[in-house]
Amino acid sequence: MLVSPRARREVLATADDADGVGVGVGDGLGGAGDPDARLVAPVAAGGGEEVEEAGLRPRSLTEFVGQAQLVEHLGIVIEAARLRQQPVDHILFAGPPGLGKTSLAGIVATEMGAGLRITSGPVLTRAGDLAALLTDLQDGDVLFIDEIHRLHRSVEEMLYSAMEDAKLDILIGKGPTARSIRLDLPRFTLVGATTRTGLVSGPLRDRFGFVGRLDLYAPADLQAIVLRSARILHVDIDAEGATRIAERSRGTPRVANRLLRRVRDVAEVRGNGAVNGVTAAQGLDLFGVDELGLDKVDRAILETLCVRFGGQPIGLTTLAQCVGEETDTIEDAYEPYLLQCGLILRTSRGRIPTPRAWAHLGRTPPAGLAVAEAPTLFEP
Repeated sequence: MLVSPRARREVLATADDADGVGVGVGDGLGGAGDPDARLVAPVAAGGGEEVEEAGLRPRSLTEFVGQAQLVEHLGIVIEAARLRQQPVDHILFAGPPGLGKTSLAGIVATEMGAGLRITSGPVLTRAGDLAALLTDLQDGDVLFIDEIHRLHRSVEEMLYSAMEDAKLDILIGKGPTARSIRLDLPRFTLVGATTRTGLVSGPLRDRFGFVGRLDLYAPADLQAIVLRSARILHVDIDAEGATRIAERSRGTPRVANRLLRRVRDVAEVRGNGAVNGVTAAQGLDLFGVDELGLDKVDRAILETLCVRFGGQPIGLTTLAQCVGEETDTIEDAYEPYLLQCGLILRTSRGRIPTPRAWAHLGRTPPAGLAVAEAPTLFEP
């Protein structure tokens, strides 16, 4: 059934009046939770820095730094779609926050010469929200849904037919008088992003034609990102200064760009505006970011494990109370990076520090303490 855009809006309005489903479209990335105040947190910052960060995003695959294998595969998928003069197949990007999933969605739209609509899973709370968004798309448009694993079940199920058949089923009315209308949708590309791949349901995940996993960046790639961002922000920085920032960025471009802005502030207020290795190290030390990218709470966790409890196993609740944070915050925001660096271990008896943690604090384990060694993500 071919329905004009005007008729689609009338149908949606009728459905809204009949079943009380409100229609609203989220054009931003709101609903993804409050921004974390930590300088090294990979979540997006708010206010003016969010606008500035958007200006740092690469616009094409040639500008995108890092993730070489993923970029190569994505380039093939996009070029093949261009040759066939078809929209790109639906794409799912997965990985920790701050690695470039939103940037890649924008690149897909730019490379295809298509429009980009941005929303997030928490914003689409009702089926009518998604219906209004889908019916407003143009042929070939890219729809980007951030945190797609947080979609409501009813919204997710409506996506199935839209992704596979470019159809949208609308139920009008209630009870015996209810009737279903199938709307034809323009061919579009859905790009989803998730930090929790396991929470994306199987039926939804299987409908994506390409799934790309983003990994943490190597220091060399982060240095290139810092130098590129410095050129855009008109920051006078040398290679050594960029290296110091890259080494403390936790493998995350978003953190690297945030640290660059803070170092720039220090250089402008307490120096001549130029950033070198010494200036970068002093600025990062001033803001409490050490050589491994650890902040105040990270070090407090290590101090608690090594000093207060002498390297003995500690339960999560005890650790959270000693540090003054919630258990969920410790487990979700702090422990992952400490585990990746090989600074702590999770055991059946509790959390214990590794020799790397003792060395980082400049302390020696007590005599007779059996200290377990852990591999790190960044070292062989």
